[in-house]
Amino acid sequence: MQRTIGMLALALMLTGLSGCSYLFYPRAGDYATQAKGASGVETMINLTQMMEATAAKAKGGKGVDTAFDDLHNQLHALMDSFCGVTDAQAKTPAYDLAKTHKKELGAVFGRLWKFKDEQPQRDQHLDLLMTELKELRETLQTLK
Repeated sequence: MQRTIGMLALALMLTGLSGCSYLFYPRAGDYATQAKGASGVETMINLTQMMEATAAKAKGGKGVDTAFDDLHNQLHALMDSFCGVTDAQAKTPAYDLAKTHKKELGAVFGRLWKFKDEQPQRDQHLDLLMTELKELRETLQTLK
């Protein structure tokens, strides 16, 4: 019995911590649905556009306000949407570059989270995030 419970706990943990899961950020799934395109790449492009608009709304704010929280959930939707590319697309140099942009977005958002309560650092990091989103979108356009 104890072994069964342990196995179930392990399975639940692996499922919850795996990519493409919205266990901890359930609103990310809503944003992924809103941005759904004809392909996984189009979904990612739509999410980058959505995130840029939300980042612009988050400028001038402080703390985890509505726009910042939306941006955070959209980021998780974008990160999880990388699971939606085809195997052929995943083998291209453009996809490798997109994965690099994904890591850079994570690093920029980590710094943005640190400075969410401090102006002008918050706005500077939002500008940097928007630049990185634009570069990611341009890279994704080549994957289409």
